[in-house]
Amino acid sequence: MSKVRTSLLIITFLLSAVSHYLHFDPLIQFVLSAIAVVFVAGFLGKATENVAHYAGERLGGFLNATFGNAAELIIAIFLVKEGLYDMVKASLTGSIIGNLLLVLGLSIFLGGTKFKVQNFNQSLAGMNGSLMIVAVIALFVPAVFFNTHTITVPQTETLSLIVAGILIVSYIAWIIFSMITHKDILTENVAEGEDHEEPAWSKKKSIAYLVLATVMVAFVSEWLVGTLETLTVRFGLSEIFVGAFLVAIVGNAAEHSAAVLLAMKNKIGAAVEIAVGSSLQIALFVAPVLVFTSFFFGNTMDIVFTTIELVAIGVAVFISKSIIQDGSTNWYEGLLLMAVYAILGVSFFLI
Repeated sequence: MSKVRTSLLIITFLLSAVSHYLHFDPLIQFVLSAIAVVFVAGFLGKATENVAHYAGERLGGFLNATFGNAAELIIAIFLVKEGLYDMVKASLTGSIIGNLLLVLGLSIFLGGTKFKVQNFNQSLAGMNGSLMIVAVIALFVPAVFFNTHTITVPQTETLSLIVAGILIVSYIAWIIFSMITHKDILTENVAEGEDHEEPAWSKKKSIAYLVLATVMVAFVSEWLVGTLETLTVRFGLSEIFVGAFLVAIVGNAAEHSAAVLLAMKNKIGAAVEIAVGSSLQIALFVAPVLVFTSFFFGNTMDIVFTTIELVAIGVAVFISKSIIQDGSTNWYEGLLLMAVYAILGVSFFLI
C-alpha cells in the first residue's frame, strides 16, 4: 500500500472511532464509518490478494471471497444481536445481488474495455450456476410454505434451522468437491507467458495484515450498524433499501477492489470466482450461520424472505448465470448486469 493510502486508512479509522465514542450526530457517524469501511476493506482486499498469491488461485479466490465477506457477516451479526431481522435479510439480499450484478458487472465491464473477450473455466461457471439455483430454491421454499399459511410460525423456525443446516452441509461439500476431489477439473489454466506480479508483502506479513484488517472491519462495522436505525427513521428510508443497498455497497467494497483489479489484469476467472463465489458463500453459508446465531441468542430468525427480495435474488441469479455459463465475457455483458442492478436499486428506493 502507498503511504498516502496507509495514511488515509489510519486517519479515517481514527475519525470514525472518535465520532462513535464521542457520540457525534448519527449522520456524521454514518458518513465517517462508511468512508472508513471503504478504506479498511481496501486494506483487507490488498492483504487477501497477497495471501492468495501464496495459497494459489483457487484457494486464493476462496480466501478472497471469505475475508471479503467478513464485513457483511460481522455487520449482520450485530444486526441480529439488535433483533433487526428485516434489515439482516435485506443486507443478505443486497450482498447477493450486489456481488452478482454490481461487482461482477463492473469487473466484466472494465476488464472488457481493456480486453475484447475474456475467457475462464466453463466447468466452474456451470457448477456455480447450479449452486446459485439451489440457493434460490432454498430461499424460495420456506417463503412459499409460510406465506400460504401451510405451516405455523414455530414450524417455520424449525424449517429454517433444518434448511440452514442442509445449506451449510452443501457448502462444505462444495469446498471438498472444488478444492480436493475435482480440483484439477475446476482449476483455471494459466496462460503461457502470463505476467506474474510479485506480492507486496511476505507470507507472514500478509497473514498478519489480513488478521489486522479483519479486526478493523469488525470495529468499524459495529460503529456503522449503530447509526442505521436512527438514519432510517430520520430520512424515511425503508429498512429493505438501507440493508439491500447502503449496507451492501459499503460491505462489498473489498470485493469491488479485488475483483475489478483482477479483471483489468485479464484474470477474469479469479474475478468471477470472487464475485460469484462470494454470493454463493452469502447464500449457502453466511445466511444459515446467522439463522443459528439468532437461535443461540434466544430468538430464532426465520429464513423467510419477502417476495421483493426473492424476486431480486431470482433476477440476479438468472441474468448472471446466463452471462457466465459459456465461460466467456465482454464489456457489454458487464453493462447489462449493471443495468439490472440500477433497475433494482431504483425500485427498492421507491418502497
